[in-house]
Amino acid sequence: MRKIYLSVSYCMLMAGWAHAQGSGPGVVGARAAGMGQAAATLADVWALSNNVAGLGSLNRLEIGVAAENRFLTRALSTATLAAAAPLGRATTDNAAGRYGVVGVTLQRFGDKLYNEQRVAAGYAYRTGVMSVGARVDMLQVSLEGLGSQRAVAASVGAQAELLPRRLVFGAFLYNLNQARLASYEDERVPTVLRAGLSYRPTDKVMLNAEVEKDLDRGAEFRGGLEYQALPALALRAGVLGLSEQVTGGAGLRAGRFRFDYAAAWHSSLGLSQFLTAVFRLDSPAAPAVPAQP
Repeated sequence: MRKIYLSVSYCMLMAGWAHAQGSGPGVVGARAAGMGQAAATLADVWALSNNVAGLGSLNRLEIGVAAENRFLTRALSTATLAAAAPLGRATTDNAAGRYGVVGVTLQRFGDKLYNEQRVAAGYAYRTGVMSVGARVDMLQVSLEGLGSQRAVAASVGAQAELLPRRLVFGAFLYNLNQARLASYEDERVPTVLRAGLSYRPTDKVMLNAEVEKDLDRGAEFRGGLEYQALPALALRAGVLGLSEQVTGGAGLRAGRFRFDYAAAWHSSLGLSQFLTAVFRLDSPAAPAVPAQP
């Protein structure tokens, strides 16, 4: 009986944490984790998870792998594989894909007793100083001995440069269709709104601030800083208000590869760690169209 009680308690703990981190949107990537998970304005391959609109600014193929572990507990580990590619060659080296950018991601959270698996696909398009995007998630939640439940969640996002290259606004609405996981007590995938600002006073400094609101939880403030100490080295720090965590990390560029590490500290639960690696494939720009005589 004691063994059964402990198993049930463990499942309840895992389900509660997963409600906040697993079936919810979460934040993926050690870069974002190092800046207090303030990621609504970032534009990289992990934008598919953090704010799909960020994909619209990519100008080359990116493939990334990410691993994270919460509070040194094996059961609270997540592995993610993501890829994003522009559609159509850009007319200049720094322009995004002519027909937008598509991305896919695979993710697994948990262990044998309780786990969640996610397959997501997204598309984003940038025009002028604004990017918009949409994403669809296929979720599966499995509990040993009780089977699995599946759901489909739809999400949308937007980013806009309020001041070109200086002030960026980002917003992301996850699970706008309020997908249902189970009919018992009308259990649904969390619906979450995330919105934030990014101020970039110089090319070396980025200051991010955002608020995330789950319909069933209180709002959380997040803030972060990134400093480009060297062309190949970035240093980061941040804070999460509701979950009472402080974060820090670093990123290193080596040719076409980018490696990022971050750590978060909770005064009661302890250490969490995040590690990502991204490969960027350079692509030539499309030839310029000659001027008409």
